[in-house]
Amino acid sequence: MHRTTPDIQSTMPSGIPYIVGNEAAERFSFYGMKSILMVFLSVHVFSNMQFENSGELMSDQQAKNLATQWIHTFGMWVYLLPIAGAILSDWLFGKYRTILWLSLVYCLGHFVLAIGEYADQTYWGMVVGLGLIAVGAGGIKPCVTAHVGDQFGTGNSHLLPKVFSWFYFSINLGAFSSTLLTPYVFDKTHETYGGAIAFGIPGLLMAIATFMFWVGRKHFVHIPPRGREFWTGTFSQAGLKSLGNLLPVFLLISIFWSCFDQTASRWVAQAQQMDPMIFGIELLPSQMQAVNPILVLLFIPLFTYIVYPIINRMFRLTPLRKMCCGFFLTGIAFSASAYIEHTLTQGQNTHILWQIVPYIILTAAEIMISITALEFAYTQAPKSAKALVMSLNLGAVSLGNAVTLIVNQQILLPNGDERLAGANYYLFFAALVGAAGVLFMGVAMIYRGKTYIEGDDKTADSSKDR
Repeated sequence: MHRTTPDIQSTMPSGIPYIVGNEAAERFSFYGMKSILMVFLSVHVFSNMQFENSGELMSDQQAKNLATQWIHTFGMWVYLLPIAGAILSDWLFGKYRTILWLSLVYCLGHFVLAIGEYADQTYWGMVVGLGLIAVGAGGIKPCVTAHVGDQFGTGNSHLLPKVFSWFYFSINLGAFSSTLLTPYVFDKTHETYGGAIAFGIPGLLMAIATFMFWVGRKHFVHIPPRGREFWTGTFSQAGLKSLGNLLPVFLLISIFWSCFDQTASRWVAQAQQMDPMIFGIELLPSQMQAVNPILVLLFIPLFTYIVYPIINRMFRLTPLRKMCCGFFLTGIAFSASAYIEHTLTQGQNTHILWQIVPYIILTAAEIMISITALEFAYTQAPKSAKALVMSLNLGAVSLGNAVTLIVNQQILLPNGDERLAGANYYLFFAALVGAAGVLFMGVAMIYRGKTYIEGDDKTADSSKDR
């Protein structure tokens, strides 16, 4: 089964279960660690820090703002480093070896986070640990998604949409379980062990993910590195044209990610102000993030078998049209968050379950943008640079986090208040993603591209996909 090109077959490749299982465990580790960052940083790290010039402790708002900046700086690097990982993969090492080696760096990052907490070196443990995780997670991201596509040839390429849906299903299965378990473990153990146990469990799952990927090595289609062809193919006239066509798509998608990734920062901070009691049981603010992955698990079959067929009866729902709808849904979701924030600033006792409403809307947007962009980026990528184009798709997430980081830096006033106070913060992002949606409509109308499938020497005009 150790072959260099995909077979022409109509069945599911044997390596897919290993990739999907690996992804579920890896996503457990990533989202488990990320789920507790906002509370850990804002409450247990920055709220106890003093300003160097005055010696005064940070206010709650300043701690939340700084935690938001840290989280989105981390997210920016996680999704920027895929460009380096893709180049190493496509040019020198191939996807399998790049994923395996950088997974070990990923495991080391989790280990440093846990040890840093245990050794009472929280600040530097966070800096070094998050840095290593950014290198490991960022480096393997474009390779994993491109590795999925590489398992298919012309005879079974029709299975790609189904597999990418199951791939996304595995991501959210791991995310759902970890965002319920890790905050609970942190809440029960942080007074005695700090964050060591809560950060250590995701590290264990990452080690399992790495082992699972190694076990499946003989079942994978191994596309060798392309060497000099990577550069000549990527920067050929056809390659540059494909990249140029996709660039406006990725730039605008970044605004969606600017909003979506705030579920781990501002939406958690909002949940901290809400009534958490449900039938006498306290729901932790960080655990509300589990609403998103469980909804994804429900929405994937719902959209695939019901919503999309119904819409297709009214008009042809191409990938670009799906993504366009997602922008406006995101704007509605943040408008709902703005309303919740308005009730909180008015002093109303708002229950935490009200956050489910914007989560439902935002998850629908995620289904239409994120899954679609995965498949679209892969099929529109020249064969010589599949991983590189997937990394640019991930680069949109990095740029989105950079947008959130810059906004949070600019709105913080010296006295600890913010220029975009209360509901206005969420309304700003609702307006921003709505404007991006209008621009995306224009891009979709003029898009011209070609579809490239590994093992197929022909390309298809995909301008009809606008």
